[in-house]
Amino acid sequence: MKDKVFAKKIEKKFEFDKAVASVFDDMLSRSVPFYDEVRKLIIALILAEQEDDKKILDLGSSTAKFLLGLYNKMEAQMQLKGIDNSQAMLDRAKQKCQAFGASIELELADMLTYAYDDEDVVVANYTLQFIRPMQRVELVKKLYSGLKEEGIFIFSEKVVFEDKKLDKEMIDIYYDYKKEQGYSEYEIAQKREALENVLIPFTIEENIQMCKEAGFKSINTVFQWANFVTFVAKK
Repeated sequence: MKDKVFAKKIEKKFEFDKAVASVFDDMLSRSVPFYDEVRKLIIALILAEQEDDKKILDLGSSTAKFLLGLYNKMEAQMQLKGIDNSQAMLDRAKQKCQAFGASIELELADMLTYAYDDEDVVVANYTLQFIRPMQRVELVKKLYSGLKEEGIFIFSEKVVFEDKKLDKEMIDIYYDYKKEQGYSEYEIAQKREALENVLIPFTIEENIQMCKEAGFKSINTVFQWANFVTFVAKK
């Protein structure tokens, strides 16, 4: 279904409700530059070291698009699990998993209070940016503790730049990108307003420092387009 969530006047801040869940896959593909390529890149990274019983946890798993992509490509019997705090997203995800006959565990849970336990890989695609900065820092520390030794945390984020001129140019480039995807100026403005104070991005340096302070020994960027970046942090 095509994303038309912001084609009419909104009366509330952005939330992952039933209306968003119904069009979320289209929203991702049209709102996040190279989303499908990044998803495939992360899947390839995981598959490079796949083995039976390896635990893969997706935070903010939404409609399970990432997990389904991984499930369809993997050869080892890895344990795939997604958690999300939106029942609407989980309902959509379960329908898709059932349709594809995919063995993926899905749980309604708050990632801030979830009990992480010997995870091999934790993935968070454009998820941390919706968590308040102080809570975000504490969450990454908790993720570090919940990973196995040599475990990996892979996350993608929208970022800001300290150089204000460059930051403005990146915003304008992204604005043009969304127009090229078929979003009207009204829809773009509506979504920007809905996300104000809901999506709070860090700089690339702040994301790396957050991981270092949590204890990660290696943090690298593996993809960037304008103000969208993917990080790999190794314990």
